[in-house]
Amino acid sequence: MTQAFLISTGAVALAEIGDKTQLLSLVLAARYRKPLPIIAGVLVATLVNHGCAGALGEWLGMLVTPSVMRWALTFSFIAMGVWILVPDKLDADEADTSRSRLGVFGATFVAFFLAEMGDKTQIATVALAARFHDYIGVVAGTTTGMMLANVPAILLGDRFAHRLPTRIVHGVAAVLFVVLGALALFRGVGV
Repeated sequence: MTQAFLISTGAVALAEIGDKTQLLSLVLAARYRKPLPIIAGVLVATLVNHGCAGALGEWLGMLVTPSVMRWALTFSFIAMGVWILVPDKLDADEADTSRSRLGVFGATFVAFFLAEMGDKTQIATVALAARFHDYIGVVAGTTTGMMLANVPAILLGDRFAHRLPTRIVHGVAAVLFVVLGALALFRGVGV
């Protein structure tokens, strides 16, 4: 569990820097100025979203042969590495929480859950769960990585976001995913 947790945490924390869900966290923090319900909404949305993604990854890991899984993981991790280098933008529909009657927590949960659908970190969670066959370690790790990237954005707002060297962080995350892809190819799925 330790290896799955640590790799999942690091990969998602790095991948999340500058991601649209981190931008959404900044928008929610600026709009509501209530960090605790926003943090709680992000946490619960991430647990539900990544819990489902982890379950899908575990299922796919059992469904396909080790050879097919090795190639699928190699491609997935390398594709994630390239995708991380593409800057994210938060579109207006995802950021619009003005019509919400759900309160700060509910608005955050719904907006964050929907923004995370099909996002890099959700896809990474599927791939990591298929790779490690450790549902708890991967979901705990990806959720921790998500919180490590988003909580400071919520608490410190724009002052924090503009100080991070986003390109360098994305470059490190891209290299990490490519290395994971190479490991999947050359060492097999079990390593």
